[in-house]
Amino acid sequence: MPPFRTGLENLLDDPPAWLASSRLAVLLNPASVDRALASSAKVLEKRFPGQVRAVFTPQHGFFAARQDNMIESEDTTDPFIRVPAFSLYSQTRIPTDRAMELFDAFVVDLQDVGTRVYTFIYTLSYCMEAAKKHGKKVLIVDRPNPVGGETVEGGLLRPEFVSFVGRYPIPMRHGLTIGEIARLFNEEFGIGCDLSVIPMSGWERRFYWEDTRLTWIPPSPNLPTVDSAVTYPGQVIWEGTNVSEGRGTTLPFTQFGAPFVEWDAVLSDIGGDAAAGAILRPVAFEPTSNKFKGELCRGFAIHVTDRAAFRPLTLAWRLLASLYGRWKNKFAWKSPPYEYEYDLWPIDLIFGSDEPRLVLESGADCRLMEDNWKREADSFLETRAPYLLYP
Repeated sequence: MPPFRTGLENLLDDPPAWLASSRLAVLLNPASVDRALASSAKVLEKRFPGQVRAVFTPQHGFFAARQDNMIESEDTTDPFIRVPAFSLYSQTRIPTDRAMELFDAFVVDLQDVGTRVYTFIYTLSYCMEAAKKHGKKVLIVDRPNPVGGETVEGGLLRPEFVSFVGRYPIPMRHGLTIGEIARLFNEEFGIGCDLSVIPMSGWERRFYWEDTRLTWIPPSPNLPTVDSAVTYPGQVIWEGTNVSEGRGTTLPFTQFGAPFVEWDAVLSDIGGDAAAGAILRPVAFEPTSNKFKGELCRGFAIHVTDRAAFRPLTLAWRLLASLYGRWKNKFAWKSPPYEYEYDLWPIDLIFGSDEPRLVLESGADCRLMEDNWKREADSFLETRAPYLLYP
């Protein structure tokens, strides 16, 4: 097995011939770095002097300084190579025609986290569509899926719930690298741009982040650790409720809670503190921002003990069913807007369907959703198979 190398490292060592004569734009954020932690834009400018003409940034901005959803970032200038830096989470989420005139090819170096609702992959899809429209190339330098490439979890997004947290019918946890999901978007969903991917070397689908020995740089402010990325595919559902997902604390997405939660009641509902591959530890916390700012919340910290066995969405779903069933008079669904959708329930956008909400509201057996999700996730394994780059 070759030693692990990112797509960026492989590109620098053996770039395609056409790159030498191309004006470049780089889609990146603070996690787009080499092993010496230098920005990939700076690295590419050094390797291809004078060719990097622009950078584009996804949600949270150039330095990932914007904390929450629908907090926009403005266009700026890359402080390292002094070229325009266009925000794709501002007045537009689609590259403008004027910006597209500055370059011949997108070089995409983004660290995704393997979850359908994480917006970076949709920013990429809009860039791919713009590239198709303007006759530009797209070159992705691949990076690891930090939560592995084997496990797939969750139901497929329904077309009536398409949004910026879900454009295509994929499951919550898709198990693809950003290069692989770009290939799937391009072919399966008809984007049809001139796309190429520089693969990693030495990456295996069973790998988690630590297997790469890369430094974890938070791709967004509330995924500060690898553990937060591991729990995120489930704990993100609290964004569609009035329950705190841990924003405003030092442990976002690895702990959750609300003032009305009672530890023993929840543990009774889910069968104790030991879930598959995880232990739930009772905690109390006061968020310094966001939901319940300055109020004491009771809830749980999630300690993953076996990542291969852990199913973040399944655990979060069972916890959601407990809180909804126990405290209907205090629990609430978050009202719109959510990620620029002003009519649909945020929880439906996150799940990609209104079925989970309707199941809870009707009092139906929650295990029916888990069975449906398993069937749809299994079908996605077949859909994704032609686009895999790694065994």
